[in-house]
Amino acid sequence: MSKLKLYGVEYPTRVTMGAMIDFKRETGKDVNEIGSDMELLTMFMYCCMRSACRADKQPFGLSFEEFSDGLDMEDFTSFQSSMTEGTEPSKKKKTKM
Repeated sequence: MSKLKLYGVEYPTRVTMGAMIDFKRETGKDVNEIGSDMELLTMFMYCCMRSACRADKQPFGLSFEEFSDGLDMEDFTSFQSSMTEGTEPSKKKKTKM
């Protein structure tokens, strides 16, 4: 999942190191502790979107509650499935040292 539309605005969303750090700061838990907890998974999705927006320099002003209210079950299920299936390989070239 690379884009998610909420309230008529399309936002980038992807798993980043920043998202994992944000999640830890918000919840005090590591990403591997999410399990099947719906609230934790929604918070991780929020952190992924917020981090991707920061990285892409796109304004993002939604609170967690606004994000959650705008999220439908199809988006939630799709994100959850992508987490259990793993992420696609990086498209960035590795540099040799």
